Amino acid sequence: MKSSIDGKAIVYCDKAFNMPNGKTAHGLVRFTERYDVVGVIDQTYAGQDAGQVLDGKPNGIPIFKDLTTALDTLGSDNKPKSYVIGLAPDGGRLPAEAKGSIKRALELGMNVDSGLHDFLYKDSEIMALAEKNNCRIRDVRRTPDRDELHFFTGKIEEVDCLKIALLGTDSAIGKRTTAWILVHAFQKAGLKAQMVGTGQTAWMQGAKYSMILDSCINDFVAGEIEHAVHEAWKNESPDLIVIEGQGSLMNPAYPGGFEILAAGRPDYVIMQHAPTRVEYDGFPGYPLHPIQEQINAVEVISGKKVIAVTVNHEGMSEAEILPACAKITEETGLPAYDVLAFGAEELTALLKSLIK
Repeated sequence: MKSSIDGKAIVYCDKAFNMPNGKTAHGLVRFTERYDVVGVIDQTYAGQDAGQVLDGKPNGIPIFKDLTTALDTLGSDNKPKSYVIGLAPDGGRLPAEAKGSIKRALELGMNVDSGLHDFLYKDSEIMALAEKNNCRIRDVRRTPDRDELHFFTGKIEEVDCLKIALLGTDSAIGKRTTAWILVHAFQKAGLKAQMVGTGQTAWMQGAKYSMILDSCINDFVAGEIEHAVHEAWKNESPDLIVIEGQGSLMNPAYPGGFEILAAGRPDYVIMQHAPTRVEYDGFPGYPLHPIQEQINAVEVISGKKVIAVTVNHEGMSEAEILPACAKITEETGLPAYDVLAFGAEELTALLKSLIK
């Protein structure tokens, strides 16, 4: 049995798996230390392997059309403890059809974790079911109490290991996945690396050091980023800290990265980009700013160099990936890598050369 923080889990992602709105489920299918994922709910891909659908690589996680089918198939000896909402729709709203599935999970005695902005604790019917069946409800994006938050102090300047910010040209573009792949590649190479998560999915994946940027009160965002990075450095003595980006600097709905650059004080930046994407995700009519323009913006704001581009190969065949990387290099003068398709060894070597 897989060792995990919270045991076995089913991930709900109906009608969104293998789409941008399913990115939380995608992260949990690819990697999580918090759960042992034993299935995904999505009627579109029911009967298929989640890893095969997502990355063309089977991982043994089946997709079911609904919760009843999942539990009947898994059997009592493999019953999950948690029901995790794997949706990440625009605005973080809970679809109406998901509520019935959550109620069913609670009736069956399962804990429920949600990273959406529609907080389950405010729903009296759901909370009554949770209490009746002795179930835990966790709203991962619920704003922490102010007395638990940290204000920026400047202690980030004590952190003397290599710090990389993994930013992107858009939201839902693979920043977190690339960050994890890079951390794991460093660890495989015998070096110490830590991921600092800045979103709900990273927390759900078991990031030891994290904050949830878009649920944090603005006055404390910089302090929470600083605190997470400093704690990772103080407690783990890593060779590398990778800070997960959010949104993108020029995204009209999710302008993110400013606080990470200002408070996380990265030494360098890596930019995640999807060459086939022409408009900001979910916002037709808003053309994606050119990658060189976005790189220039990051470098002006931070005073730090973008040292590489990592590629999201959505909408591309395998044969198209390396030519796309070469085109990015020609345009920007930077090395470009698809670490999801080909691994992170080359990028790891580049970062190792920067460790003092």
